[in-house]
Amino acid sequence: MKRLYWRLRGRTTAVLLAGALGCATTLAALVAGSAVPAEAAGGCTAQYIVNSDWGTGFSIAINITNNGPAITSWTLAYSYAGSQQVTQGWSGTWSQSGPNVTVTNAAWNGSLATGATTQIGANGTETSTGPVPTAFTLNGTQCNKSGGNTVTVTSPGNQNGTTGTAASLQIKATDSASGQSLTYAATGLPAGLSINTSTGLISGTPTTANTYTVTVTAKDTTGATGTVTFTWTVSTSGGGGPAPQLQVSGNKLVNSATGQQVVLHGVDRSGGEYACVNGTGVFDGPMDQTAVSAIKSWNVNAVRVPLNEACWNGESYVNSAYAGANYISAVKAYVSLLNSNGIVAILDLHWTDGQYTGPSAGCSSAQAVCQKPMPDSAQAIPFWTSVAQTFKGNDAVIFDLFNEPYASRATGSATSGWQCWLTGGSCPGISYPVAGMQAMVNAVRSTGANNVIMVGGEEYSNDLGTPGNTSDPSILSNLPTDPDHDIAVSWHSYNFNTCSNQSCWTSQVQPVIAQVPVIAGEIGENDCSSGYVTPLMNWLDSQKTSYLAWAWNADFNCSSGPGLVSDYSGTPTNYGAGVKSHLLSLGG
Repeated sequence: MKRLYWRLRGRTTAVLLAGALGCATTLAALVAGSAVPAEAAGGCTAQYIVNSDWGTGFSIAINITNNGPAITSWTLAYSYAGSQQVTQGWSGTWSQSGPNVTVTNAAWNGSLATGATTQIGANGTETSTGPVPTAFTLNGTQCNKSGGNTVTVTSPGNQNGTTGTAASLQIKATDSASGQSLTYAATGLPAGLSINTSTGLISGTPTTANTYTVTVTAKDTTGATGTVTFTWTVSTSGGGGPAPQLQVSGNKLVNSATGQQVVLHGVDRSGGEYACVNGTGVFDGPMDQTAVSAIKSWNVNAVRVPLNEACWNGESYVNSAYAGANYISAVKAYVSLLNSNGIVAILDLHWTDGQYTGPSAGCSSAQAVCQKPMPDSAQAIPFWTSVAQTFKGNDAVIFDLFNEPYASRATGSATSGWQCWLTGGSCPGISYPVAGMQAMVNAVRSTGANNVIMVGGEEYSNDLGTPGNTSDPSILSNLPTDPDHDIAVSWHSYNFNTCSNQSCWTSQVQPVIAQVPVIAGEIGENDCSSGYVTPLMNWLDSQKTSYLAWAWNADFNCSSGPGLVSDYSGTPTNYGAGVKSHLLSLGG
């Protein structure tokens, strides 16, 4: 996709913002996931946690602990020293006047016994990353201050693990007074784990896959306490080792070694399409084993990797540090890492050369800096020839020929659009020679590569057409010829697309599923929720059809990205939480 900006046709702006946001996200990375030290107080403790900060907005949580007598209602107050403005809050009634923020309890969390903790949260906007507030009051009592000791618990960060694999985590805490001994307690630990109350060591073997919210409290002999909260995601063991070698059998993807059907559940890892042409690197964010382990912890078995043909081909306008051999080497290394973790890699030609200024144009540049209606034959054919030569023999790699075609918008009709889509060449409304799907299939097969090939439908891969409808031709009547019979159809589905309800899925997508494998290469929604993707995933599960959620990028806004995570350890956004929960529910 692109971040939602691109899908809503402002895609050039988003490309430029990707570079501009670099400084803001670097600063945000210093505070994301960090917390104000939890301190002992006579009346209360308030722990302000920055879940995500991208320079123009933020998402936070506040843990409120009542250290005094039991209360039946509460009001928390604090102030911002920067430009932060709360726009949405939950688990309480939020209001802001100038820099001053007030939150009153919800109906269900007003009663707090002594030592009880509740969490509230909010999203907001800002003109630049602002300082974290440190002064709070609860019912008029100042929090985080006392004349006694201060206990500070260091956040261990969010944790990942697998069932059946021993886990160990040392909690670290300090006391402002010397000679104090600490005792530890924990709530919400994964099944099978326990904490040593004297040392703070959490150990054991997880038994149940789930995402757990863990709170650890350290207490000294004077009663001063400190707390920290983090998530611990446990995924099902197994699925490691080499990824399955895939082929098409009828309308299914199958493991060529066993003949068993393989259904892909995964995420899109954006960056390889834009970072290189922006001069900021080959990828956006970490692509190492730690980052892959976090992805895998969501029960993921496929990752789609968008690429840029100008970077792969080493075109002159791309910084040589991120082009040609350097770019190819980085992509090969990431694919190898994914495959060694049992994850299928889908390589997607996302951005291409070719000047296009017609309907729905993403940019006016002839360079590969935005989505074009169809790929250009001058660079796309060499790109796929080289990619196929690089990965032939490894059928744990799928080739997604072109991200989101919209040829019919350029040519003016569905009929001429599908013709351009299939055969390419000189297409009405497109100023450059087009690489049609058939030519790209031929380029791949000419190398001897027999990898599975994905071909995306029209209207940004959302329109697969309707069988028997001449005004809306079906992709089934336009599929390219493949001597290896290893073609799958790519379908993208977002809540703002035309085909975004089950009636359309049944009329357009189900007939295709009945004949060829369908992979929903991108699914998502722009409302920071999972109300659209959850029923979509349920429907796709009922059809035994593969899908991948856009996008595993911590610097993508929850809604406008849409972004699944707020950090690369896998902390989900509100949208990502629904995807994560569903994937974990599928088991191994």
